Amino acid sequence: MTFTRRSLLVAGTALAFPAFARPTPAVMLARDAPAAIDPAGFLVSEKLDGVRALWDGRSLRFRSGLAVAAPVWFTERLPPEPLDGELWLARGRFEALSGIVRRARPGDADWRTLSYQVFDQPGTPGPFRERAARLQALVARAAWAPLQAVAQRPLADIPALRQQLRAVLQAGGEGLMLHRADAHWRPGRSEDLLKLKPLADAEAMVTGHVAGRGRHAGRLGALRVQTPDGITFLIGTGFSDAEREAPPAVGSVITYTHRGFTEAGVPRFASYLRERSL
Repeated sequence: MTFTRRSLLVAGTALAFPAFARPTPAVMLARDAPAAIDPAGFLVSEKLDGVRALWDGRSLRFRSGLAVAAPVWFTERLPPEPLDGELWLARGRFEALSGIVRRARPGDADWRTLSYQVFDQPGTPGPFRERAARLQALVARAAWAPLQAVAQRPLADIPALRQQLRAVLQAGGEGLMLHRADAHWRPGRSEDLLKLKPLADAEAMVTGHVAGRGRHAGRLGALRVQTPDGITFLIGTGFSDAEREAPPAVGSVITYTHRGFTEAGVPRFASYLRERSL
C-alpha cells in the first residue's frame, strides 16, 4: 500500500535515536513526577505547550540544535545572556505555533502573536531560586511584552499542588513543572526537574508503519516505534484523519502519552500526541 507525502520505508530493528551532525544545546530535561509528590522544596510553574527554544546570547535554536528562523527584530530585543524557554502562543495552540516557527522565512505578523516564555539560564551559577529571580529582574529591565519570565511559586503542601494542577487543567493547560529550588543547573534528566501531568509522556522513534483495516484501510493503522531503551511496540490511537493519511516518517521522533508500564517495560495505553518539533 502507499501513503501520500511521506516516505513509508520500514526501517530495521534495534535502531537508536538519530545522531545529528550539528551540535545540540545542553538542556535540563524533566522526569515524570510521582502522583503524590510533596511540593516542599520546589518552585512550581505551569507546563506550557510550546516549542522549546534556547538563546545563547547571539542565536536562537531549537532543542535539536537547528536555528530558529526568527525575525531580526525579535532576536535583536533578546538580552546578551543565555536563556531557556518556550516559544508560545496560548493554551491549546501548539499546532498553529509549530507552523509559525518552522517556516524558513518568518512571517512578521505571525511572530508578533507569540511570546518567548523563559524559565532558566543554562550554565549559569547559583541555585534555581536565584536563577529564577535573576530572570524576573532581567525581563523587567527588558520591558518588552514578547519576553516573559514563567511564574515560579512555592506551594505549601500536596493539597495546594493538586488544587493548582486542577486549575491549570480546567483552564486548558497541560500540567505543572516542579523545579527543586536549591538545584544548580546541570544538563540531562534528574530529580531536580519534574513534570506533573494526568498522563505521562515520552518520546520514541518511528521504525515502521502498519497498514490500517476497516475504516482505516488504505492509510495508517499504527506506528511501530522504538524507545531509547530499545523497547519496540505499536501505537494505534491518538491520530487525526490527516495524520493517518500522512503519518510521521520513519526515523522521526514522536511524543506519546501512556499510563505506566507492563512488567516487560512496554508503555500501557500508549497514544500518539505529536511529532517532535525539529
